[in-house]
Amino acid sequence: PSLKQLTDRISTFLLNNHSNGRNTVLIIDEAQHLKAEVLEQLRLLTNLETDTKKLLQVILIGQPELQQLLKRQELRQLAQRITARYHLLPLTLEEVGLYVQHRLQVAGRHEPLFHKSAIKTLHKHSDGIPRLINLLCERALMASYAQSKVPIDKNMINMASREVLGEEPEKKNIWLPIGLAASIILTFSGAFYLFSQSANDTTNSELNRFPASASNDRSTSREVDTTTATLSSSQRVLKNAMAQSRDIDTAYASILGLWEKAPYIGLSACQSAQQQGLSCYQQQGNWNSIVRLNFPAVVYLVDEQQQAFYGTVVARQGEQMLLQLNEQQLWVKRDWFTRHFSGTFEILWQAPHNQVSEIGKSANQAQLQWLENSLAIVTESSPRLVYQFDGQLEQAVKAFQRQHGLAADGIAGAQTLVQLNLYLSDVGPRLGQSKRLY
Repeated sequence: PSLKQLTDRISTFLLNNHSNGRNTVLIIDEAQHLKAEVLEQLRLLTNLETDTKKLLQVILIGQPELQQLLKRQELRQLAQRITARYHLLPLTLEEVGLYVQHRLQVAGRHEPLFHKSAIKTLHKHSDGIPRLINLLCERALMASYAQSKVPIDKNMINMASREVLGEEPEKKNIWLPIGLAASIILTFSGAFYLFSQSANDTTNSELNRFPASASNDRSTSREVDTTTATLSSSQRVLKNAMAQSRDIDTAYASILGLWEKAPYIGLSACQSAQQQGLSCYQQQGNWNSIVRLNFPAVVYLVDEQQQAFYGTVVARQGEQMLLQLNEQQLWVKRDWFTRHFSGTFEILWQAPHNQVSEIGKSANQAQLQWLENSLAIVTESSPRLVYQFDGQLEQAVKAFQRQHGLAADGIAGAQTLVQLNLYLSDVGPRLGQSKRLY
């Protein structure tokens, strides 16, 4: 179609809206990315009008670069058409606190979660920019959840800033006594790990040779010798890999790579996944939980000093997992993994389209039969023909829920359906050779 034909179609649409008493508004976000010729076409669209009224209102939302774009000489006529301008300035310290409090209340928490010192540090690192506040708070919340630590303090915000923004904290000698005290506290807080009293977390019984068949182009494999003579070398390899795995984004980049996807600049890992047709699913569990799902997973780990680091479980063979730490891939045994795993992991998967949010007693017959068939596949049994949500189907749902640590209410809600669909999915990489592992 020609430009005139398109303009005529738009004009007809606008006139119909006007005759039906409707106001038509075009809202364009991230408008600073529009080309000058596109903005000029928008100006021409605003010429569409009746004798008394404009037919189209245009709202442009963008970063400060939009203001500079509108100052260009070829866009002066568009700039003259703008009847109202509003600049959202960075939030003040008080506004940052109110903003965080509001977001928490919307999520259902009304008790304070961030220490006052954390809010001050958050304002300092974000400069009051909401997008950065969101990123820093998200990372701090994930760290708090992984460490089971509340309230969130300024140290957790500083760590989040290093991971998200790459900022290093200022080093002052006056903090040395406090740092020593913190080391003592960390030592005592990790007392429950004393069952592994030896520092040989990376003994030759826990690290095995990296098979050549498991290497790939995206990472550097290392062979870890199991002889006593090279034990210290094996420990250094793993400790160096752990020290270089403090950035969770590296682990997410690895799991995206396994799906043949890539992270997008300016977006979080889950946002990048969503843009490419995938969904994130975070869960609490253990070794068995990861094995059951059989998907590659980003795992939240802690070292001997209770400092967080992150890895990607790439493959599994028996009682061993192939763990990617930054650029290194190492086979670790179950004992080592269990000692360092915090219990939180996240997978990527391709969610089904048009999935209902709940299947209960009021569901239609087609949904009930799908639920019956799906549970039969998981339990490797023969499905029945069902016409109602009877007691047998309810018990099957409860059994599935109990097996996966869900509330056993007998109703297939959102979490139950996600877990069920994960087992049924045959799309994407797996830890083992089998596409499904029930």
